[in-house]
Amino acid sequence: MALPPLSAIRAFEAVARHLSFTRAAEELGMTQAAVSYQIKLLEERLGTALFLRKPRQIELSVVGARLAPQVRQAFDLLRDAFADTAGAVDGQLSISAVPTFAGQWLAQNLGLFQIAHPEIAVRLNAESGLVDLLHGEVDIGIRTLAEPQSNGLVSHLLVKADFSPLLSPVLAESIGGVKEPADLLRLPILDPEDDWLNKWFTAAGVRGYSAEGRPASMLGWQSLLGTAAMAGRGVAMLTPALFRDEIDGGRLIQPFPLLASDGRGYYMVYAESRRNLPKVRLFRDWMLQATAYMREPS
Repeated sequence: MALPPLSAIRAFEAVARHLSFTRAAEELGMTQAAVSYQIKLLEERLGTALFLRKPRQIELSVVGARLAPQVRQAFDLLRDAFADTAGAVDGQLSISAVPTFAGQWLAQNLGLFQIAHPEIAVRLNAESGLVDLLHGEVDIGIRTLAEPQSNGLVSHLLVKADFSPLLSPVLAESIGGVKEPADLLRLPILDPEDDWLNKWFTAAGVRGYSAEGRPASMLGWQSLLGTAAMAGRGVAMLTPALFRDEIDGGRLIQPFPLLASDGRGYYMVYAESRRNLPKVRLFRDWMLQATAYMREPS
């Protein structure tokens, strides 16, 4: 079978992604009627409907749903091939990372990658929102996930987000030292409504932890909690693997080896279609080697 017109395939990809003829037309710089005509040509060529047209909405048909991801991947491959050939884009690596990992590990170590690969300029954005790694300009995302992602994405675990209470040595000494988990209840607790607190205290055999009566606070990001903990403001439930420098330097202490888990971890994620781009391959290999120590058993 001869390949259908590229304009019709492009129109199908846009409509399938937006599930809207209007939004697809805006993206392609075409009229809605022109987009509809291209879809009609494609459906006639295939001999089957690609969309189910309903009042005020459309849906992909069974055939359309099967075809859409393959067409989308093909366009992603074409886009990356042209970008790679142009050379300019291949010289810049765009990374989107959740703030905690960006601040606690990546910003401190990224210079080592750039020393090893000076030909690659790195742009790092620390942001809590998820970016579109399949269709956007970001090459690699560092995300907190409960499980690896699929559907066109590749995921690599960097470090499990296991957690344990950390605090400043000065705060610990204010009650004569922290000798058993229950001693922590005598100290200020940062983010007292954090679900991690209940999970860790339960795992430690301490029953009855409650945020009631404790000053309400919500710093959210581990990097902010760690800063507050180092200042002696309270006990923070943190991922020790991301605070090894602070622990080794005596700015924080981990009084108990017990780690609790909610099943999440920090993952490096990128589009399958970008797997073989030199800049992505080089960063992936460096990142997995550089973080290997955090995945080793304690």
